[in-house]
Amino acid sequence: MCQLLGMNCNAPTDICFSFTGFRKRGGGTDIHSDGWGIAFFEGKGVRLFVDPQPSARSPFAEFVRHYPIRSLSVIAHIRKATQGRVALENTHPFIRELWGRYWIFAHNGNLPHFHPLINGAFKPVGETDSERLFCWMLQRLAARFGDAMPERAQLFSALSDVVSELEGLGTFNFLLSNGTCLVAHCSTNLAYIVRQAPFAVAHLKDEDVTVDFNELAASRDRVAVIATAPLTDNETWTIMEPGTLWMFHEGQVECVSGGHQTK
Repeated sequence: MCQLLGMNCNAPTDICFSFTGFRKRGGGTDIHSDGWGIAFFEGKGVRLFVDPQPSARSPFAEFVRHYPIRSLSVIAHIRKATQGRVALENTHPFIRELWGRYWIFAHNGNLPHFHPLINGAFKPVGETDSERLFCWMLQRLAARFGDAMPERAQLFSALSDVVSELEGLGTFNFLLSNGTCLVAHCSTNLAYIVRQAPFAVAHLKDEDVTVDFNELAASRDRVAVIATAPLTDNETWTIMEPGTLWMFHEGQVECVSGGHQTK
């Protein structure tokens, strides 16, 4: 199973602490060794790093771990290949443009019989079901809303409809962001935590690193972190119910649907 990591904040924040533990799962504390990637939004731009090497041993991952890139929305992925060879073009996150904004997507799961008709606007470059799924999702959104980007509530409703069409086709945990909001779908495994004042001390599961967020964060800061499995062992994470779709905005849950939850 691949590993997902997302961050959504109300003020630009670096992901160095979370990424320090997360990268170890790529061939260190876990078996996922088929590449990794991370995307940072900065305004309307995106910094994208992808590497087919295991993240636990990647020089690029070591660079990212120490480089405090500040962003409102971040998506990272560690790959365990199911469809498509180990190659740069098959490494998540994937990026496309829609409505004059970049969209970033990463997927954990397998959709073995998902071969939709893809039009010319969004075409896969690699061989993965994940990139195919991303292109199809954007195609459906473009068909529904035309040339105008919808409000977040409309976007969330449309994504709920799109997700419902995939039920029964396989496993599809995913993270999707346009730089302002971050949408997470839990098919099997996802968890999240919202860090805000009063802040606490956090200790990573995958590496012996501790951070006191009181020394790093301002009193108004609010940061939501989403991961396949909790990254720390001394904080309370919320385990997402399978079959739920979540939207995070400015570091907090704005919408959730599916399962037994609606907000």
